[in-house]
Amino acid sequence: MALETVRVSVPAWSMRVMLGSLALVSGLVAQPSHARGVSRRPVAEVLVTASSGRVIFANLPDAPRRPASLTKMMTLYLLFDALDSGRVRISESIPVSHRAARQPASRLGLTAGTSLPLRTAIQAMAVHSANDVSVAIAERLAGSERDFAGLMNAKARELGMTRTSFANATGLTDTGNQTTARDMATLARALLRDHAREYRVFATRSITWRSRRYANHDHLLGKVGGVDGIKTGYTLDAGYNIATSAKRGGVRVIAVVLGEKSVQARDVRVANLVELGFTPPARHRRGAF
Repeated sequence: MALETVRVSVPAWSMRVMLGSLALVSGLVAQPSHARGVSRRPVAEVLVTASSGRVIFANLPDAPRRPASLTKMMTLYLLFDALDSGRVRISESIPVSHRAARQPASRLGLTAGTSLPLRTAIQAMAVHSANDVSVAIAERLAGSERDFAGLMNAKARELGMTRTSFANATGLTDTGNQTTARDMATLARALLRDHAREYRVFATRSITWRSRRYANHDHLLGKVGGVDGIKTGYTLDAGYNIATSAKRGGVRVIAVVLGEKSVQARDVRVANLVELGFTPPARHRRGAF
């Protein structure tokens, strides 16, 4: 079900919460703070309750943006659907085509003609955002990445993601990839609702593949209370994206930020949104839906 539209102003108390938590979260990232050529469109963001989809805070929630690797949330959603229906088995291995093996970073560096255990494939997409693995999964489920994109778009319509289109399984730059912060929050809620058991993979801190350790790109894990995923993303045309969920005391919120100018700015912004979501006046605030 799509999130309902609500006009939300930012009261003074919420700005104090956001500014007050800045010092707490500003040391989250130790990476370069800016990438030349990154998208300079205004940041789009939304904060909702996971249970009802009630909007706590929103800024440009319906503005068109590129999803980047948040696309893999849908790739994994469809894979989890296939596991639930028995069309694939967790014990199987996924063949790697030449096309999959040629995908650019982030990647595992798979070799064409080999195969990858499905359980490892799931972890590699959720934790390392591996593009070669994502294409291999798309080909396993639909025969080709193009046909898989059709399945992605059909599912997006079914979930109520009315402003989203997918052109590939990875989120790599393509003019056919478009979404909104509101639609990504809708997808996040669907993952939590429909695939709660599999959702746990998004909290994985790191994986090891062929003796190499890959850390999760989500820097909020272990640093912001209650955060257990979901997905980060970056391309030059998208900027720095993140969809985050956190749970405290039986309350769960979802925050989405699209198009930040740096990793650090993205992480600070979404961490502040999470804190806002657990501030009592925000938690119980009612809006007109």
